[in-house]
Amino acid sequence: MPIPRLDEPQGCACLQLRKVTRKVTQMYDRALEPAGLTTAQFSAMSFINRTPDASVGDVAARLVMDPTTATRLLRPLMRDKLVELAPSKDDKRRRAIRLTPKGRKSFEAALPLWREAQENLSKALGKGQFGALWNTLQSSLDRLA
Repeated sequence: MPIPRLDEPQGCACLQLRKVTRKVTQMYDRALEPAGLTTAQFSAMSFINRTPDASVGDVAARLVMDPTTATRLLRPLMRDKLVELAPSKDDKRRRAIRLTPKGRKSFEAALPLWREAQENLSKALGKGQFGALWNTLQSSLDRLA
């Protein structure tokens, strides 16, 4: 398929990215539904799991969103007692977000569902295109930082 002219609205890279993002998010959200998590919640929990003393700002930065949006994302996880705010281990004045024991179980239950979604996307795109897409997206994030 030929690339549309970049000076025409149908050549809008943002629109194409948003459409792909919606499709991929729908795939992952469906896969994670049995665990009661959305893709964004799973991503936040994954970061928190690897970074136990992370702040809400750290979560926001990792997920490339503003802190207010990160707080809205984390609020249902706090309500459901999957994550909690607690004093940081290094600085008691700082609040850290952590997985609760219930949150750790929820994350571990969601992990195989996420892996299946990842594999399904790889199969749908083909392993070569999946890798190329991942590399292009990472390179784009690096350049736009």
